[in-house]
Amino acid sequence: MKKILNRIYPILKKYPTRLTDNQDIQELLNRLRPMKCDKELIRLGPQGDGGYLIPNDLKDIKACFSPGVDQISDFEWDCANRGMQVFMADYSVEGPAARHKNFHFLKKFLGIIQTENTTTLEDWVGSSISDSDSELLLQMDIEGAEYEVILGTSEDLIKRFRIIAIEFHSLKLLWSEPFFRLVSRAFEKLLQTHVCVHNHPNNINPSKKIGNVTLPSVTEMTFLRRDRADELSPAIVFPHPLDSDNSSKWAMPLPKCWYT
Repeated sequence: MKKILNRIYPILKKYPTRLTDNQDIQELLNRLRPMKCDKELIRLGPQGDGGYLIPNDLKDIKACFSPGVDQISDFEWDCANRGMQVFMADYSVEGPAARHKNFHFLKKFLGIIQTENTTTLEDWVGSSISDSDSELLLQMDIEGAEYEVILGTSEDLIKRFRIIAIEFHSLKLLWSEPFFRLVSRAFEKLLQTHVCVHNHPNNINPSKKIGNVTLPSVTEMTFLRRDRADELSPAIVFPHPLDSDNSSKWAMPLPKCWYT
């Protein structure tokens, strides 16, 4: 049987791994449960794809770093109009979708090593901001590279980001034990300094359920640094009134296993 499977898997372009126990996944989801705090959520960017809910705690944030440039720059535009310098990076495009005096573009992917086509978050921030203690905002949509970037970034730099909004990809692969180990460590690293204050599944693809655990393919999560988050209590209203579906395909509220 093993010999037969070893011949079939390359044809299917798949490789089997050990299945993650649902209890381990549920424990991770429990730690990621969105919390309500003393700062209300506001929406930056458009309705639908490209908009994010973040805490209304933007005063004195000097710069927004936004790796992953798509056809819409409305989120970055809203940040720039609030006085932030906005730094964007993406090797796959020639620049942002709009022009603004506060926009700065780097034609490189974000990764964990410095190459001709990639830069690290440490090097990018260091070469963009002269002082080392200014408050920052991070909005990241880099198609799955977010996990390695988080793990490869120092805690000191992560703490400089008062607010972090990230689109997390390939979450259905959490049932693959090797992938779960990588992803759970990235989340745990974020949770050392930040608390999740919002979670909105991207409904571009259907979710998947095994047992009592339901996982979307992609979800948008917002984190607030713990020293800025007071009066914490579990959020109970999903979707948030300001949420907007990424696609008109079907509604996809946050599955209950993420907040109960």
